[in-house]
Amino acid sequence: MTELAARDLDEPVIEDEPAQHGAAEDDPVTDECPEELDSAAHASEVIAAGGADHAAGARLTWLGHATVLIELDGVRMLTDPVLRRRLAHLERAEAVSAEALPPLDLVLVSHVHHDHLDLPSLRRLAPPPARVAVPVGAARLLRRSPAGEVVELAEGAELEAGGVRVRATHAEHRAARRPLAAVVPSLGYLVTGSRSVYFAGDTDLFDGMGALAGELDVALVPVAGWGPRLPPGHLDPAGAAEAVRRLRPRVAVPIHWGTLKPFYRRAPYSRGAPGEFAARVGEVAPEVEVRILRVGESLSF
Repeated sequence: MTELAARDLDEPVIEDEPAQHGAAEDDPVTDECPEELDSAAHASEVIAAGGADHAAGARLTWLGHATVLIELDGVRMLTDPVLRRRLAHLERAEAVSAEALPPLDLVLVSHVHHDHLDLPSLRRLAPPPARVAVPVGAARLLRRSPAGEVVELAEGAELEAGGVRVRATHAEHRAARRPLAAVVPSLGYLVTGSRSVYFAGDTDLFDGMGALAGELDVALVPVAGWGPRLPPGHLDPAGAAEAVRRLRPRVAVPIHWGTLKPFYRRAPYSRGAPGEFAARVGEVAPEVEVRILRVGESLSF
């Protein structure tokens, strides 16, 4: 198992499982996590989230950490899929099943850290997603993935899926696949159709964040991390509340909390983060509704 330096506590150095037809040459692999996904306590809710026709509606389902199923105008998108129960020294407090997900039109990957771009999780999506959007420089990591078209996006670039527009936005987060590897840009995504959703990925506050405000229906905002401290490039509850003040969404949903924990702990470090976030939002942006979701719980908007 890879030993982590103190400076790596924000993002684990996790070795990938072997690909079905061989692993990418630049991704050292190990079979340390061969187990299949466990059934989740909320699996029935996840199945329900993808089981109906939402061609004219909008719904999102939080699957833990930064993984969110977004269903908008008949298009199904999944952000930063991390679906395995165990990732090196980290494990999920609650498991989810890849089989519970509907067919996906698009996967949105915010950056290359292993707890956001997890190749084994991508391989377990069946059928494979039609397209995967990644930051510029990340496509090579997916060259042996069973996913459909892999699209690299630079900040400000857009793509369309079934009438839904996705724009890559800035994210203030330094990301490399492993120590000493090249830094790959991080992104957020603004999804717009009959409703609008902003997925921040991992980010700190940045100049220009307020420019994303407008008729924003939902902001998916990271509020914590998996370790005992939060390094630069992340938002704690106070910082996330300030982000909401700048973004002015109708609804804010805290993500990136309470999911991953070191295997030797009974519970994640960040269980209290969403409550603190909600309280802070009440102080700085009382007009914004905060919705705290459980893993597998859905929100129609």
